[in-house]
Amino acid sequence: MTTGVENSRYDVEALRRDFPILTREVYGKPLIYLDNTATSQTPREVVEAVDNMYYHHKANVHRGVFSISQEATAMMEASREKVRAYINAASTREVIFTRGTTEAINLVASSFGSFFENNDEVILTVMEHHANIVPWQLLGTRKRVILRVVPIRPDGSLDMEAFRSLFNERTRLVSVCHVSNVLGTVNPIAEIVEYAHSLGVPVMVDGAQAVPHMAVDVQALDVDFYAFSSHKMYGPAGVGVLYGKEKWLEMMPPYQGGGEMISHVSFKKTTFAELPLKFEAGTPDFVDIAAFSTALDYISRIGIDAIAAHEHRLLEWTTAEMMKIPGMRIFGTTPDKCAVISFLIGKAHHYDTGMLLDKLGIAVRTGHHCAQPLMEALGIEGTVRASFGLYNTIAEADRFIAALHRIAPMLAG
Repeated sequence: MTTGVENSRYDVEALRRDFPILTREVYGKPLIYLDNTATSQTPREVVEAVDNMYYHHKANVHRGVFSISQEATAMMEASREKVRAYINAASTREVIFTRGTTEAINLVASSFGSFFENNDEVILTVMEHHANIVPWQLLGTRKRVILRVVPIRPDGSLDMEAFRSLFNERTRLVSVCHVSNVLGTVNPIAEIVEYAHSLGVPVMVDGAQAVPHMAVDVQALDVDFYAFSSHKMYGPAGVGVLYGKEKWLEMMPPYQGGGEMISHVSFKKTTFAELPLKFEAGTPDFVDIAAFSTALDYISRIGIDAIAAHEHRLLEWTTAEMMKIPGMRIFGTTPDKCAVISFLIGKAHHYDTGMLLDKLGIAVRTGHHCAQPLMEALGIEGTVRASFGLYNTIAEADRFIAALHRIAPMLAG
């Protein structure tokens, strides 16, 4: 019997009707989708927006004088303005479209990193996704950049005293996730930025796990760069955003060369286009970029604060019930975390737990979650990860908990 309480003002059942996939079954069981940290599901109206672009507005953008090209351009640029407003950037010149968070971070590492010199340092944290580690290591093969790593406390929060101790005269950048994709920890970005800026060091933030779940104001945070992905925000896959302060983007060389990002090309010299096109070489994914605007409208219509409150109720209820299961270990226990629960049951392998849950219709993620250094710091190989979205329910949480009670004895044997 469900004992949790839904918020009567948050009509989750109405929202679920927008996502056809939530009506399907897996192994004869109703699907419970708890892998929202990896990717969220897409509402019908976003899929229809993609169809509409392909059926009625498909023409290359920024290049045509004919009507449908201008329509496609206007729809793509309207999406850029929607993104600007969503994160409160100062200008659309500061909004660069990429293929995802990973490409956005690589762009900064390659372009902003071109200013680095041998033995310059970048401060990361042990909880970073591989996408915020490997680009800096690749830069290090060219410039011998040194990575300094902030450890975590037992509850999964950053050791801020250690963070402050890592700065020196060679520190050139801090690059940190806003929310850990494993622990759910919400890092104190404003505090991080304030301290780094007091020493003249800019800050890059991987916001992939933050923007779908909380309000983000890049100007209030005063971040220098901020990256995120559409597919984690109920939007199409293959679209990402890099926000960058205009002063940095003006200084940085282009990440890629080709069409669209140029002003004039000759065999002697090329001059580059104005922001933001300077960083958008080639034909962009204008179809999905335009549809991303619909996803942002969808989130805004519900209200990001309402979504955050709903997910927090799910997190609190599920966590409390899971801790009643013998042998349950949850990694990341800070009180203000996002709705991500990484766990192990006794000595059971995470893969076995995930496979048994799948047979009961419950989709969770297993493994190291592209955070192997964090797993090493925790002394484990991997975890099972359940993560909530705006359409998950207390009833689903109860079914998940009941499934854990059912399989825990099997795993103990």
